[in-house]
Amino acid sequence: MRRAIVSILAVMCLLTPAAFAGDEQGAIGLQTRRIATGLSGALYATSPPGDFERLFIVEQTTARIRILKNGALLATPFIDLNSIAGSGSERGLLGLAFHPDYANNGYFFVNYTDNSGDTRVARYTVSANPDIADPGSAKQILFVDQPFSNHNGGCIQFGPDGYLYVGMGDGGSANDPGNRSQNGTSLHGKMLRLDIDSVGPYNIPATNPFVGNPSFRDEIWAYGLRNPWRFSFDRKNGDIYIGDVGQNAREEVSWQPGSSTGGENYGWRCMEGLNCTGLSGCTCNDSSLTLPIHQYVNGGSNCSITGGYNYRGCAMPEMHGVYFFSDYCSGNLWSFEWDGTTKNNFQLRNAELDPGNQIGFGVVSFGEDAYGEMYIVEQNEIWKIERELADQTIEILPPSTHEVSPGGTFEYQIRASNRLGSAVQVEGWIDVVDADGNPLPFRANPVFGPKTKTLQGGAIIVKTVRLRIPASADPSGPWFIRAALGDFNSTTYSDTACLGFHIVP
Repeated sequence: MRRAIVSILAVMCLLTPAAFAGDEQGAIGLQTRRIATGLSGALYATSPPGDFERLFIVEQTTARIRILKNGALLATPFIDLNSIAGSGSERGLLGLAFHPDYANNGYFFVNYTDNSGDTRVARYTVSANPDIADPGSAKQILFVDQPFSNHNGGCIQFGPDGYLYVGMGDGGSANDPGNRSQNGTSLHGKMLRLDIDSVGPYNIPATNPFVGNPSFRDEIWAYGLRNPWRFSFDRKNGDIYIGDVGQNAREEVSWQPGSSTGGENYGWRCMEGLNCTGLSGCTCNDSSLTLPIHQYVNGGSNCSITGGYNYRGCAMPEMHGVYFFSDYCSGNLWSFEWDGTTKNNFQLRNAELDPGNQIGFGVVSFGEDAYGEMYIVEQNEIWKIERELADQTIEILPPSTHEVSPGGTFEYQIRASNRLGSAVQVEGWIDVVDADGNPLPFRANPVFGPKTKTLQGGAIIVKTVRLRIPASADPSGPWFIRAALGDFNSTTYSDTACLGFHIVP
């Protein structure tokens, strides 16, 4: 395998104004494009760190992980856990996370309910075939008994600190009858933080907030959650956004800053959103509670929040900092921006992202790939969120490899198209940056020479670009190439395209 690349949270394309001044432009028009069909109970989509060719899709009901590779759904599953994962209600294969050093160790983690309905987190290893895992490589990490069939949580994510975060529901039924979310000796209704780089199942990070407190389990990072079905980390700053499913009054987005040392109490079962529940053993609106940054009414067609991601992708820098989420029943798609104290630019996105109601009922999850691009997951299909189709478009044709040696040449092709019937004057350029957004000394631009190019009506221009890598180039990476089409001086983009590559010694 390749040497270590970077944490999954650092695999992003954050471009500095010096590289692309347009990063601070206003919001752009969006659309969705169907990229996968024929799935069975799809639940989540993600990619290993630095893997620019594959999207891994979790199927809840079949307990399989499928691979979408270069746009094609592979027939053979990456892994099939159907024999050990129970199904029905909110059970099944519920979560997937790749180790930050997956390129070296081949470790990935799954969260599923077993045939008795209890939660298990296990580690598996990829086989010699990178598209097939070793089903006999299981290492059990965590077991949690589930008293009811619902509210199993299931989302697992690696944080920027390298620890595995596990979202646990309150144990099920209604109104948390055991008051488990507020009980520090129970793992239900909690966010757990585990050190899985250990000989045994896991170690307790020394910085977990309740270590040594007899009233709390050491694994607990935060508590007072009802069913954190989907949560995510902001790739830029490590903030956690939690879509916590409500009882029957409010759905909520909770938030934790990346600077937090843990210990937050998000209020359930005392609070549902900003509402007091009136349940026993609770104090409402206590100053120690961390209230949601957004809530909406559970009613009408809305019934269950599907938490999403704060967009930090390569292709649409104008959308950086926009958090997307949905509702499972209504299919409504919303976004807002959160600056740490204030929610801004709240929008209903249905007209852009689902104008023909094609996505329909059942937005079960969102996902990110290695570029930070975002996907909408429904049970049978996957949709990609993209820049609205422009009259002039640019794309980078997939190269035969995403790897190049120091001192070598990385060759790829850029294709620009004019969809109008009349000729237009366009400008195209590329830039190369590292994962922190710093322009590299071997960047190349413009794409066209001279800078302005005439594109005839309906014309397509394909240009081969050869990027020469200095022998002294740092082989860590990954690196990103972004091609842009538009006005070079004002950096008003007609379209953009991204290509990730690794410098391999």
